[in-house]
Amino acid sequence: MAIVQIEHVSKSFRLGEQMVLALDDVSLEIEPGVFLAIAGPSGSGKSTLLNIIGCIDTPSSGRVVVDGHDVSNRTPDELADLRARTIGFIFQTFNLLPVLSAAENVEYPLLQMPELTKKERAERVRHYLGVVGLKKYAEHRPNQLSGGQRQRVAIARALATHSKIVLADEPTANLDSKTGTSILKLMRDINRQSGTTFVFSTHDRKVMNMADRLVRIADGQIIALGMKADDRWVFVDGRTPRDEDIREI
Repeated sequence: MAIVQIEHVSKSFRLGEQMVLALDDVSLEIEPGVFLAIAGPSGSGKSTLLNIIGCIDTPSSGRVVVDGHDVSNRTPDELADLRARTIGFIFQTFNLLPVLSAAENVEYPLLQMPELTKKERAERVRHYLGVVGLKKYAEHRPNQLSGGQRQRVAIARALATHSKIVLADEPTANLDSKTGTSILKLMRDINRQSGTTFVFSTHDRKVMNMADRLVRIADGQIIALGMKADDRWVFVDGRTPRDEDIREI
């Protein structure tokens, strides 16, 4: 059963006096445990699609089901609870609280889970800082960490809630090539070891090639669906991408 189902979703918003159609009748199913890239140029709709999957935004029309929960007509509080318990987020700007240590940043979303004791929170923080290789930096604040280390803290924070889905919006955009590659390898290793579903937006070819599933989007529509087979992309679901789309992948 798909962990995310998107059925005929459209999203429009007003920009000045114009209505902009960000997503146009998009349908997609995401299987549990995949490492999936949503790829496309700026303005293609990939971030809007990621925000709708993450229940940060709602569609203008269509249906979205996340981990068996139909998110249509949910209240903001219900959506917030679903996000807190099901979805972890990794942002290109890290979004760490500057006055908190690495450990406190990882613990922060756990404070919204009253069923966890202080000891249980501390154990999760210690475990996930260890997973990302930052145990000895637990007391460092963000301004004492490199960009790659800050992104590792963000990954630990996303995992600490035991999220089934981790969404990453351009996770390597503010990192140099070497650091970005190491962050991607870390996320892929976590994906393979834990079975956590990773979905990330990107326009970087190197990031796409790390994925095992690919959704290519342009002008608010899905133009290609691909899966990795023997290190080559095989396009599925009856969609035949244009030559320029294949070259970009």
